[in-house]
Amino acid sequence: MTLTVYLHPLSSYSQKAISAFYEKDVPFTVKMLDNSEPVASEFAALWPVKKFPVAVDEGRLIFEATGIIEYLEARYPGAARLIPQDPLKAAEVRMWDRFFDNYISTPQQQIVMSVLKGGSADSEACDAWRQDLETAYAVLEKRMAGREWAAGESFSLADCAAAPMLLYADWTHPIDPAFKEVWAYRTRLLARPSYARALDEARPYRHLFPLGAPEGRD
Repeated sequence: MTLTVYLHPLSSYSQKAISAFYEKDVPFTVKMLDNSEPVASEFAALWPVKKFPVAVDEGRLIFEATGIIEYLEARYPGAARLIPQDPLKAAEVRMWDRFFDNYISTPQQQIVMSVLKGGSADSEACDAWRQDLETAYAVLEKRMAGREWAAGESFSLADCAAAPMLLYADWTHPIDPAFKEVWAYRTRLLARPSYARALDEARPYRHLFPLGAPEGRD
């Protein structure tokens, strides 16, 4: 039996999770969350929190993108490791995973949510979120100097997080060209076959991005 994943391809956290499946070459079945029945009701009953992605494997419920990737690593340890076995290196990978979720994705999504709720992307609140993104971009610029990936020598959980978060962050608050290390890293991430596949699957839904998907920035 293969894992079943409830997701939407445009979702950054869905892209984060399925990039790990593709990186590790683990088969999975998609249950598309587009408000259609019976999947919508099935998902609501399974996970009343209604945040996705969520995976199910042999009766086990696995929630949150990071949780799903951690589960994949435990379930399929021999395939393209995304979390190092060394505890200190693993801690570094997990720390940078949190960086991308908390300091890149959170302010980006707050700006989008403000617009979805009828507010303006030019509000003072959104200005504060944009400043948070600028701070995170500057931190990442220093981090990526001389590095290929966010943590360690190989593509990891942290990079699974970074790819969609930097994609949508740039769509929401463009990354200044002066952040050359960030741009080079973003380019590598978007070219990674596992993430490129997830991104291609999202292309038919780009028109749903609330702020408008810019041309030539993917």
